[in-house]
Amino acid sequence: MTATAPAPSPARAARATAYLPRLALVLAALLASLFTAASPASAHAALTASDPKDGAVVATAPAQVTLSFSEQVAMGDDSIRVMDPQGKRVDTGELRDMCSGSTVRYGTALHSGLPNGTYTVAWQAVSADSHPVSGAFTFSVGAPSATSVSLPDRQAGGGPVGVVYGIARYAAYAGFTVLVGGAAFILLCWRRGSAERSLQKLVVRGWVTLTAATLAMLVLRTPYTGSGKFADVFDLDGLQAVLETKTGASFVSRLLLLGAAALFIAVLFGAYARRQKTSAAEAVDGTGAGTGDEAAAEAEKETSDLAFGLAIGGTVVAGGIAATWALAEHASTGIQPGLARPVDILHLLAVAAWLGGLVALLVALHKVPDIEREAVQRFSRVAFISVLVLAVTGVYQSWRQLGSWSALTGTSYGRLLIIKVALVAVLVAIAYLSRKWTGRLGEVRSTEDAEAGATGEEPAEVLAGADVSRETSTGSDAGADADPRRAAQLARQRAAREKAREKQVRDADPGRAGLRRSVLAEAGVAVVLLAVTTVLTSTEPGRAAQLETNRSTAGPAVPNRAVKITLPFDTGGQNGKGTVRLELDPGRVGANTLHLWADGEDGKPLDLPEIKIAFTLPAKEIGPLPVAPDRDAPGHWSASGVQLPLAGEWRIDVTVRTSDIDQTTVQKNVKIG
Repeated sequence: MTATAPAPSPARAARATAYLPRLALVLAALLASLFTAASPASAHAALTASDPKDGAVVATAPAQVTLSFSEQVAMGDDSIRVMDPQGKRVDTGELRDMCSGSTVRYGTALHSGLPNGTYTVAWQAVSADSHPVSGAFTFSVGAPSATSVSLPDRQAGGGPVGVVYGIARYAAYAGFTVLVGGAAFILLCWRRGSAERSLQKLVVRGWVTLTAATLAMLVLRTPYTGSGKFADVFDLDGLQAVLETKTGASFVSRLLLLGAAALFIAVLFGAYARRQKTSAAEAVDGTGAGTGDEAAAEAEKETSDLAFGLAIGGTVVAGGIAATWALAEHASTGIQPGLARPVDILHLLAVAAWLGGLVALLVALHKVPDIEREAVQRFSRVAFISVLVLAVTGVYQSWRQLGSWSALTGTSYGRLLIIKVALVAVLVAIAYLSRKWTGRLGEVRSTEDAEAGATGEEPAEVLAGADVSRETSTGSDAGADADPRRAAQLARQRAAREKAREKQVRDADPGRAGLRRSVLAEAGVAVVLLAVTTVLTSTEPGRAAQLETNRSTAGPAVPNRAVKITLPFDTGGQNGKGTVRLELDPGRVGANTLHLWADGEDGKPLDLPEIKIAFTLPAKEIGPLPVAPDRDAPGHWSASGVQLPLAGEWRIDVTVRTSDIDQTTVQKNVKIG
């Protein structure tokens, strides 16, 4: 007889089971800490520029405030608010869409005649990957002053609503993983598992979890992106606004696809499970052999066709559900979105096939006494392919979201990515141990069956079952009909004996016990891995984080560094003499704010009929770039967003018209850095 490892004792198995609640508590605490830590870093679109800049001191009040972002954002009329030192709003409340090409810029006009002092700009938007972003900064007119306005300390998407929304996001990912992975495990690895009650419960619970989490995120969307108050879940106008967004459309699409998934589950655990039960019963009692080879072949073909149809339909539904994430979150924005979306779908499906199948395998090992070694080996091959797909798609996604090696250690996204990669490595290492236990699965039972066949004895589990049948049939059934309570008691005893027999058979195989422990360890790491992945999807990508860091490290605009020139003019007509004073702030490459004042010979403001400005860079043959300033007051004109693309010696031409026929052009060269 081949020497084998001793079977684990019942006491040892009980101790191992007792550790499960403690493990669940530890994992729950870890998840809570992850979500709490992730909430402050949920910004995705970065504010790359503003006019005026944060901390800038301008000579006169600008006509408008503009904000530039690293990616597309959704904003409303109340998304940009400008408040004076007393906290009174000084903007018109009208949002100006100034986007052009790849430039994402929005602004709001300010009331004229604003006094000197420090003004606060607070803004809030929803980035293209569905995550809310917000911020605030100050600028001063004339000179800084005291202000009663305090900058908001709560970021968009934070607070208790943000925590609950983050938990719902995790539940959605977990439900998707269990739903898709459990169904894939049944169809690809162990078709007989469709008739097992434990696996049926697992897949159905995955569907319920994903559906409930999607509904929760839909109703929480308004407070999550807005006020942060739970009471806003009853705001029907807000819900209608959410349904008109890309994120709302993805939630509705997911719910419709979950309806199709419910039909898939009904067929999988209905007609298909019944056929699997019939095939298993015929294989046990040998009745299938008497039905004829043609009938058996036809039944086998129908079962295979149904399995093929379920596999195709399930893949389409699973891919559609995965697409609801890919079309609304990280993959939908940034560089190469056309390639990133299908890659993200493959990534999600591979995660579900691996981790969800792992959970299904763990349930089967704990609940089903006779899972075949071939089923575990098939899952091992599925997991290997899934890991390969994850590696390829993960490398591409990491490159796309990080943008540079420095972002790997210099941003929260990069550090979380390192943790995720480390957890995947640990998971693969444990999976390697599970693979070794799979090779030993069933060795003891096979050896005992072979010895029993050689001696003409029945295997131990068969004898145990016969003993149970004899005990329950001798002298007990006679009085069962007369005493229903006795019959119920006997039924409970038979169930208890059957459960004890199944547990004894299950624990008698050391290979199975070792595999169960290693798969349990895999599942524990997988829970943490899924939590880190969820936090990663709600963390600002490395590319955007670096843009925001570069903006913040650049510091506020330096006061009194604007380009200022004074040009005398003479149009030759009556009252045709005077001077123009031009100020270009900050006087650098990029967007600038221009102010121009015209004074007559007496030094008083001169209200000219027309004034034109043009910028030319002769060294690069750029220009003239015309600017048509707006009249703010008599003798005062301004223009914002004046773009100077390159540094160099720029010529500024100012055309002044004092009457219908009297005009002149004066010019001066200035250095733009």
